[in-house]
Amino acid sequence: MAAATSINAVPCSAGRPKRRSQRRGASTVAVRASGDASIRRRFDATAVTLLDYGAGNVRSVRNAIRHLGFGIRDVRSPEDILAADRLVFPGVGAFGSAMDVLTRSGMADALREYIRRDRPFLGICLGLQLLFDSSEENGPISGLGVIPGVVRRFDSSKGLIVPHIGWNALEITKDTQLLKGAEGHHVYFVHSYHALPSDENKEWISSVCNYGESFISSISMGNIQAVQFHPEKSGATGLSILKNFLSPNSSGSKVPSRRKASNLAKRVIACLDVRSNDSGDLVVTKGDQYDVRDHSSSKEVRNLGKPVDLASQYYIDGADEVSFLNITGFRDFPLGDLPMLEVLRCASEKVFVPLTVGGGIRDFTDANGRYYSSLEVASEYFRSGADKISIGSDAVFAAEAYLQTGVKTGKSSLEQISRVYGNQAVVVSIDPRRVYVKNPEEVQFKTVKVSNKGPLGEEYAWYQCTVSGGRDSRPIGAYELAKAVEELGAGEILLNCIDCDGQGCGFDIDLVKMVSDAVTIPVIASSGAGTVEHFSEVFEKTNASAALAAGIFHRKEVPISAVKEHLVDAGVEVRV
Repeated sequence: MAAATSINAVPCSAGRPKRRSQRRGASTVAVRASGDASIRRRFDATAVTLLDYGAGNVRSVRNAIRHLGFGIRDVRSPEDILAADRLVFPGVGAFGSAMDVLTRSGMADALREYIRRDRPFLGICLGLQLLFDSSEENGPISGLGVIPGVVRRFDSSKGLIVPHIGWNALEITKDTQLLKGAEGHHVYFVHSYHALPSDENKEWISSVCNYGESFISSISMGNIQAVQFHPEKSGATGLSILKNFLSPNSSGSKVPSRRKASNLAKRVIACLDVRSNDSGDLVVTKGDQYDVRDHSSSKEVRNLGKPVDLASQYYIDGADEVSFLNITGFRDFPLGDLPMLEVLRCASEKVFVPLTVGGGIRDFTDANGRYYSSLEVASEYFRSGADKISIGSDAVFAAEAYLQTGVKTGKSSLEQISRVYGNQAVVVSIDPRRVYVKNPEEVQFKTVKVSNKGPLGEEYAWYQCTVSGGRDSRPIGAYELAKAVEELGAGEILLNCIDCDGQGCGFDIDLVKMVSDAVTIPVIASSGAGTVEHFSEVFEKTNASAALAAGIFHRKEVPISAVKEHLVDAGVEVRV
């Protein structure tokens, strides 16, 4: 059982606000600190108040704040908001759910009053959107009404990929302390809704970003700041922005950039397949067409390194995201996999780019008869540091049921998690195998004319999906699965190919093009990368938003820096 393994990782240790002079009251918040009174006083002097209303991954914001040398007070009541010296509000999830929680708890009125007093405030992502009058997300739904304007969804009918996921450039329109040093750099966005500039709110805008149209990426008025992007997931640039808010009197730091950011970058993702080896240690491994054991006489699980060590190094090397795949998670109870949860917690303290985790996310009943919903499983992953979760087998079964009945039950793991955390937090991992046919009419599934003929001269193929780590084939094609999971709430597709896995011969361009042309959500190309040219090929020939690799990074055959340098030379926008 995975739960018995020992972790083999690095240890964790209403209009313009008016300034008003006011004596601050004493906070009644319990400070998360230990030690004697002198330590607590020093902690209080650097403490930041964090409004966490219980949706999504706020651990990343906590880790970033602590990484910068600040302590954290948690909001427990509306009075804690009014007593704050500095307030960070990392809004996550759906607009309506957040406003409902804030209103019922009395925190909405406290936020409005705190902002009216022009106290230091930083909203992140949904924390920016909630400042506006209303949102069309499952609405209209009223917001805090601080800034004039309506939050609207990106229009995918015009060919735009939604959600807007990835590293995009800022156009700074107002000189502010918060964005000092950010000019020319990419920052990380993940959202489906946005606020548009208007004559009524133009005085608030400090930067805009272009994605199909120009939208508000940050606001600034007095001490009130908010950003649509995630500074805690924007690498060194994001940490610098957070430091500008937390230490407004500091000089700030200019993050070097070899190339000025201009638009949405293609992402290079490092993937870590994690499982226990025969000694019980949690290791990063890599398969050859999904077989992770050496072909030598020992037949041992390939051990390519320690999960947290590798994730930390890939962050330093410039990976745009890090993905953990618990490749035996389909066998066991995921919440019993304490080492994997600990890997996430430790990695999120060192890695300030998005973390995705997948493997075994489904409904489960343990040996004691206790039922756990997939939502509970995902929630634990989010609390442990994941920004996105990846669903594999369970999404296949949900898609099959949906295609058979045409009914969205709302009960599948995909639907439940997407509804609570937003579709941008849900990745569906598709594991297909190529099946050659002589004539497309031989099968009911979408076929493509392949670039390389099959063993019997076949010119066409369809891609049969599998479950349980590629062990079991299902009667559904990759095209049909991708279309179905988009309908059910997936925000992104991780597109693997069993035939190409570990071969180093390049991504399956036929497969990636077929799927990326069929859906309006981002597609991550996976399986087969062996050279830097394979990355530029998949970006030039398909609509993939990102490309993922594992073995070539683990074995140091191709460094991430070499991939990005090649992409720059090939004219592909990347974060450097």
